[in-house]
Amino acid sequence: MVKIIDISGKEQEIKCIACAIQKNEVELPIERIGETKNFVLEQDFEWPIEGFLIIASKRHIHSILDFNKDEEKEFFRILKRSRKIMKEVLDIEKVTIVQEEDSLTSHFHVWLFPWHDWMKKHGTKLQNIKEIMKYAKENFSDKKHFDKIRKIGNKLKSEF
Repeated sequence: MVKIIDISGKEQEIKCIACAIQKNEVELPIERIGETKNFVLEQDFEWPIEGFLIIASKRHIHSILDFNKDEEKEFFRILKRSRKIMKEVLDIEKVTIVQEEDSLTSHFHVWLFPWHDWMKKHGTKLQNIKEIMKYAKENFSDKKHFDKIRKIGNKLKSEF
């Protein structure tokens, strides 16, 4: 089991975050942005960064190597659509897309990490993302930012 603290400050214990979300075993602090037959699109609910989106498979798989033919086609469509609404709705110019196959217990998901102006002081490369996430958790874990992220999530949902 893993303990997580979501962006609303609630601590939750889970085995696999994505599976727990799919089975409604974990309370999401914000609404799901979008859903297709095989994937879900959500604002990351652990890190208080506006427009930090996650695409997760509904099936508990570990890699793009596990995709069936339907998932292969659908994944690129949801990835492109997600990036498009980030640009159109939030005016996010730069995104880093991350997919890590770190263990057999990890559920397939992709980060669409948005680059905001406030992040520049931490660096603008892949290796700076963890530091930025930590900074966001330490400095943006309050009601004001939570409400702003929820509002942004709803805007993205309406466009998805």
